[in-house]
Amino acid sequence: MAKSIMQTEKECYITGQTNNLHKHHIYFGNPRRRISEENGFWVYLCGRLHNQSEDGVHGKNGHELDLMLKRHCQMKYEETHSREEFMKLIGKNYLD
Repeated sequence: MAKSIMQTEKECYITGQTNNLHKHHIYFGNPRRRISEENGFWVYLCGRLHNQSEDGVHGKNGHELDLMLKRHCQMKYEETHSREEFMKLIGKNYLD
């Protein structure tokens, strides 16, 4: 398991909360979950912002949060890699 490229502390990426944390793979579904795990494309989210409410990334109101995380992750990755490398891994550009 690779360390998260997004954060170093074990706390909710959005709220800073340190309890009820869930590991969220930013690009999920097969095979993207494995790619996320191998490349550190994950963050900790509190349960409410993960899958325990409609506002979580997996809830019906979570689309904007999901897109924000995908964009932040791609920007972070592209600090040390090319857009082409990102596209080869994920197959989609979230920044344009």
